[in-house]
Amino acid sequence: MNRADLHRLTTLLACPTAPFREDAVAAVISAWLTRAKVPFFRDPAGNLVVGVGSRAEYLRLIRQRHREPVRLFIAHMDHPGFHGRRWLSNNRLEIEWHGGSPVKKLAGAPVWLARGDCYVSQGRLANIRLGATRHALHRAEIVIEKSNWPERPAAETLFGAFRFRAPVWRAGKRLNTKAADDLVGVFAVVHTAVKHFAEKRRTPFLGLLTRAEEVGFVGAINHFEFDWLNTARRPVVCVSLETSRALPGAHIGKGPVVRLGDRRTVFDPGALHVLTELAQRTLPGKHQRRIMDGGTCEATAATAWGYPAIGLSVPLGNYHNIDDNTGAPAPEYVRIDDVEGMLRLCRALMTPELAWSDPWKQQRRRLLKNRRRYRKLLQP
Repeated sequence: MNRADLHRLTTLLACPTAPFREDAVAAVISAWLTRAKVPFFRDPAGNLVVGVGSRAEYLRLIRQRHREPVRLFIAHMDHPGFHGRRWLSNNRLEIEWHGGSPVKKLAGAPVWLARGDCYVSQGRLANIRLGATRHALHRAEIVIEKSNWPERPAAETLFGAFRFRAPVWRAGKRLNTKAADDLVGVFAVVHTAVKHFAEKRRTPFLGLLTRAEEVGFVGAINHFEFDWLNTARRPVVCVSLETSRALPGAHIGKGPVVRLGDRRTVFDPGALHVLTELAQRTLPGKHQRRIMDGGTCEATAATAWGYPAIGLSVPLGNYHNIDDNTGAPAPEYVRIDDVEGMLRLCRALMTPELAWSDPWKQQRRRLLKNRRRYRKLLQP
């Protein structure tokens, strides 16, 4: 990855974000797209739609009668975190957690607080209350240790998550950060868009950068419920880009993962076959294939709404800031070369005239050749 792209990635990873509090991420992305002269707009749910400048352009693109499918790349701008609920005292804030989290060694864990797109304070967790399933935080209090606000802001304007030595730092090929999931996927969508428009390719591209995925795909579901995609006259293939928990057979450092499915469902077999063949040509020996059942992703949401979906993942360490060994709060981490592999596969997916309409044609030819080989043995 060149220095400019690495700087863009680390800038994005440094942004404060939480479910429904994606403003900082959206601002950085909007500035990047504006500089690159890539059109984009916000849908009525606040998701960023990349590649077209308005709803009218979106509908015009998907309503063109053409066999070449629109590639709809999807990633989410949020990461698990908390919202402020109310002030209990001058330096004590009650908070509510949204999304997954560690459940061990939480008392005294350091956190950051932000407002809008700016970090404004630091503190530590106290009075921990887990959710009904005991799998994640529900409520807690934060003891404010350091702040730079001239006067105390309204509690509900504050949000945050776990704090580490820095929002992002590099150790060789490893990137450690407060939140790789799914800002790495967001980076891949925007990088693909910028390259695609710079080369003036005509292959149809759309990006959907969603809100509040961590609490049940809320942004994506709102987009699907607009019914815009139901008016499409050309095929649409949804491509979920995720940063997913490393698992046996999906190891950090061994390349991006062609995601066969998630914990909820397998993905579209025909489109998945196209992606598999493409990965074998583009990254021979440097990619992985697996059902990534450590969690669910927005390809499940697309599938539930009836759209063909496939997925790519960058393997992630310390998923949802849960230390892989101790279960305590810890920074997430990814390998830069795995991210580079995802970028290459995203670019390859924009190749025109892939075998979307008949993905199994070559496989049928191979099987028919084998049939002819044994024809005589079939005769009674």
